Amino acid sequence: MAQISERVGLGGEARARFAVDPRASRGRLVDESSSPTRTPFQRDRDRIIHSTAFRRLAHKTQVFLPHDGDHYRSRLTHTIEVAQIARALARAFRLDEDLAEALALGHDLGHTPFGHAGERAMERAMADFGGFDHNAQTLRIVTKLERRYAGFDGLNLTWETLEGLVKHNGPLTDAAGRPLAPAHGQHDAPAELPFGVRDYARGQDLWLSTWPSLEAQCAAIADDIAYDAHDIDDGLRARLIEIDELVDLPIVGAAIAEVRARHPGLERARLKQEVIRRIITAMVEDVIGASLARLEAAAPGSADEVRRAGRALVGFSAELAAADRAIKTFLFSRVYRSEAVMRPMRAAEQVVEELFAAFLADPETLPEEWRFGSETGDRDRAARRICDYVAGMTDRYAVAEHRRVCGDTPDL
Repeated sequence: MAQISERVGLGGEARARFAVDPRASRGRLVDESSSPTRTPFQRDRDRIIHSTAFRRLAHKTQVFLPHDGDHYRSRLTHTIEVAQIARALARAFRLDEDLAEALALGHDLGHTPFGHAGERAMERAMADFGGFDHNAQTLRIVTKLERRYAGFDGLNLTWETLEGLVKHNGPLTDAAGRPLAPAHGQHDAPAELPFGVRDYARGQDLWLSTWPSLEAQCAAIADDIAYDAHDIDDGLRARLIEIDELVDLPIVGAAIAEVRARHPGLERARLKQEVIRRIITAMVEDVIGASLARLEAAAPGSADEVRRAGRALVGFSAELAAADRAIKTFLFSRVYRSEAVMRPMRAAEQVVEELFAAFLADPETLPEEWRFGSETGDRDRAARRICDYVAGMTDRYAVAEHRRVCGDTPDL
């Protein structure tokens, strides 16, 4: 086995001292024999790609519903773009690219149908039953809900991949184990861990009080870069915004000016694409420069020292962080909250809420494999099972199920 591993490049690639080393992985909850041809993180990436939840991302909304056009991002195409950027960043820092890619590919598995509209509806539906958080739902999917293997539920991913997925946005508790924020969607409630994380943490310690690895931090900032760029792209495609409205936005305005100077009179479609790729390049190069400076100052000697650094080491410079906020503010008002987006999303929220309520009122309407077993009589557990079913749906399946169960399905 060692000889095969050396021949396929699994032995001693030159990684930075602060990178996660696949040879020193903390392993899997259920022990498995190692692979002679793939590192543990390559296996994690492959398991995510072959999962049912990953395939469903192709038919889950990012911002625009699929029938709006063939070229708008879906949750899957967004995920692929995040993975490309995350891997590029990991390469620049000499990290484990496979771990960064696995985390990027898995980061949105827990999203509901209809993007954030579905998430808002699910938060309301689950408010009295432990709440809903899409990162926690991702953890439930990869540790419990995927059922592909004979020896375990979930995908049995490595500790490092689970840690990165759970701490996508940073630590969840303080050093004493106290939660840092209220459960997602319950902003006036006391601080608590999201249900899926709280449930899983009883059986495995994912170091919830520390920052995640640099590979996970690469995936997180790649998510920001990807959706800033592609939501501008999709907003322009939908004609909700125009190029000239973007000239005062930091980074974006500079990209527009450069393209127009180099290619005067360029047609709109090509102008748009030239601008988008420059936005991505500027953001990626800023992250690399700012993060290398932070790494030099912090001088972590290992991945665990990164976790204990007390702050994120991969991220934008202060200038680009301000530009990122300005872009998001603009997109929120002009794209995400535009009536063209909100009208179908209000209908989508209705679909999710009514489906959940119908299944809770009459569990016999659930498909046989999702009907309650030991959950019967326990309303919280029954609600969680319905949540798992509805949250896993694609947009089109949710519409079909609403039509079957509720009738009078709203026009999306």
